[in-house]
Amino acid sequence: MRDPRGMHWSRIASTNRFSRTTGLARTGLRMIANRGVAAVRSSVVPRSKREAIRDAARRRSSEDLAATLAAMKGLAAKLGQMASYLDETLPEATRDALASLQSDMPPMHPDTAAEVVREELGRHPAKLFASWDPEPFAAASIGQVHRAVTRSGLPVAVKVQYPGIAGTVDADMSTASMLFHACKFAFPTLDPKPIVEELYARFREEIDYRIEAANQQLFCDHYQDHPFIHIPQVLHELSSERVLTTEMASGSRFAELLTWPQEERDLAGEAIFRFVFRSLYTLNAFNGDPHPGNYLFRRGGRVTFLDFGLVKHFEPSEAAVFNDMVRTMVTDADPEAFRRVIEKAGLLKPGADVATDDVAGYFGSFYELVRESREITVSAELASAMVRSFTDTSNPVTKHTTVPPAFVIIQRINLGLYALLAQLGAGVNWRGVAEELWPHVAGPPSSPLGTEEANWQERIGRQRTG
Repeated sequence: MRDPRGMHWSRIASTNRFSRTTGLARTGLRMIANRGVAAVRSSVVPRSKREAIRDAARRRSSEDLAATLAAMKGLAAKLGQMASYLDETLPEATRDALASLQSDMPPMHPDTAAEVVREELGRHPAKLFASWDPEPFAAASIGQVHRAVTRSGLPVAVKVQYPGIAGTVDADMSTASMLFHACKFAFPTLDPKPIVEELYARFREEIDYRIEAANQQLFCDHYQDHPFIHIPQVLHELSSERVLTTEMASGSRFAELLTWPQEERDLAGEAIFRFVFRSLYTLNAFNGDPHPGNYLFRRGGRVTFLDFGLVKHFEPSEAAVFNDMVRTMVTDADPEAFRRVIEKAGLLKPGADVATDDVAGYFGSFYELVRESREITVSAELASAMVRSFTDTSNPVTKHTTVPPAFVIIQRINLGLYALLAQLGAGVNWRGVAEELWPHVAGPPSSPLGTEEANWQERIGRQRTG
């Protein structure tokens, strides 16, 4: 099918690994050529104009890359989303171009989206709903979202999956497997097999909207009537493997939040932090896709959380390990005990010829926000330092580490959370908030949001025992 807007759908959703890989390669060659042309032009103009030429070249290359990833959709686009916010050291032009992947992807033709709904739910959306907007209001890596109103008059958001997206995940994961195997040159003890298997399992889950509906319902039930965390209700009777219908949520996007006073940004950052770690320790589940497009914001730290396709469920024993790591590293400040915990967990090779202080220093960067009970502002430098320390092949500890399956998504969450807080410039006493959430501490409220949450917990507790 050819989209009247000039977009050939079979090319957008190509599932051929060779064509997807060569598409990226062609983009890379264009970027190199673009840089070469800019270098030549810069050599024949006054010095005052050279930086403008280089900036323009970077922007053209970045927009070319973003357009290629957007057209590929699937895992390729998702990696571009992550790159747009994980590392603040990227050139601004590159970050801006990749940021478009968070919510501004090329849409399907309206007829294609309607056909997916008809195939999945049995009727054309114009007949299934009281009203249906054929133009999506959001489009991302796996599907696009349409406004609709149910027959009972409820405004809803209907997410419709792109045709062929499952094949793109298979193709991209095959390429990713080769990349992880190549990483063994820098990380000799890294076992890529469990990493690839874990990522593949999670991304395969993400393309089944029935799993996403169940995940979202789990979080919705747990956070029912929460004072500042909101999860949209799922309409299961209007959902299927490739269509997900939820109540329409309102709020401001991340870009608008960045224009609000710093106090509001601090509250939003604290709310996201609380959601991430309360979910881990009480639900033993992590919403594994923390990028700016997955939130809606209201004043006073009120946040609506969207997109529960990539959720990692942990065994209680796995969640206990995370708590033991925090306890030994931060609360007890016992490097030897911390080392024993991570060796048993499989993060560090047992008996590795590396000093325990070096081990604590390498892993300690993940706990920088919660080491001391004081307000700490998350800066771009702090977030980028975490990313760099995690991938620092010159650190002697690196060659003795690997990433067990339970930690693959955890690392993504940690890095993504730090990056989001850095964009907000959020300043909070993170240690005080964390002590409310850590099971081995379960401390008293440390902030106004903490008091609201404690009151909610008390109210929920009374309802469940009453």
